[in-house]
Amino acid sequence: MFSKSDYEKAREIVYQHMMPTLQYNWPLLRQVTGCETWVKHENHTPIGAFKVRGGIVHMQRRKEAGLTNGVITATRGNHGQSIPFGARIAGIATTIVVPLGNSVEKNAAIKALGAELIEAGSDFVEALDTVKSVSAERGLDILPSFHEDLVMGVSTYAHELFDTAGELDAVYVPIGMGSGCCGVISARDMLGLKTKVIGVVAENANAYALSFETGKAMETNSANTFADGMAVRVAHPEAVAYINKGVDDIVIVSEEEIANAIRIYYRNIHNIAEGAGAAALAALIQQKDKMKGKRAGVILSGGNIDTDQYLTVLGGGVPKV
Repeated sequence: MFSKSDYEKAREIVYQHMMPTLQYNWPLLRQVTGCETWVKHENHTPIGAFKVRGGIVHMQRRKEAGLTNGVITATRGNHGQSIPFGARIAGIATTIVVPLGNSVEKNAAIKALGAELIEAGSDFVEALDTVKSVSAERGLDILPSFHEDLVMGVSTYAHELFDTAGELDAVYVPIGMGSGCCGVISARDMLGLKTKVIGVVAENANAYALSFETGKAMETNSANTFADGMAVRVAHPEAVAYINKGVDDIVIVSEEEIANAIRIYYRNIHNIAEGAGAAALAALIQQKDKMKGKRAGVILSGGNIDTDQYLTVLGGGVPKV
């Protein structure tokens, strides 16, 4: 997808503005999964999610190319924080469009970063329609939710994980639009490792699982999951091509499995995980028999879950969507 020299430039940009996050091999999680379990703590970035890395790289490269016009993009949350974070550094104005009923706390974080927030549509796809119309009205540049710059940026977390943990047997990574999974694949291949990459999707938002099965980008009628970072119903063709070539499997996890993984993270390592952030652990637990005695990495991709949802999960429930 990109060269080693391109990655080196992206890494330099990322580390000018944030420190690497840590990865730990947690003994209590091993008791749950039956294998050595390394958690990559992307819940500890400046926005509480892995996406910030891609936002920093993309906006800096836009600035270097002289593309300093205002930008607009659609999101369910963490992409909508990463772009304003990077845009504020680059001095570029940002407008973010989210669906109606989006995470209240993610919306507040987006506005705190200086972005204009527009709420429109019932889901991401309808929010994207608003992006197109507002872009035409105001002359704003549309930023996609999947782009090579974003993948280059987020791939830095995978390099950090492999640099510390070495050649793991498998890494489980949640799939939203696909940049995180593609970043893990690119890092593994660049480092020449044999680690299996296992993508994870929500049962109620399984477009990428369907795309893996059929070999082409698919879409679903809805994406009703409380794991909003994976609530995608239209798979991106470029992401599908790269993921289908590079992953060994895509695992589907239920809402109950995701909620259970959130509780396990809190009980065992006292870290907050949002739905997408817990999905990788949920998939590893689902495949514990297959992974028994092996070495696995799980990407805790973010911790930005609304308080009311978190209280529901800790109380043993599953948030309604």
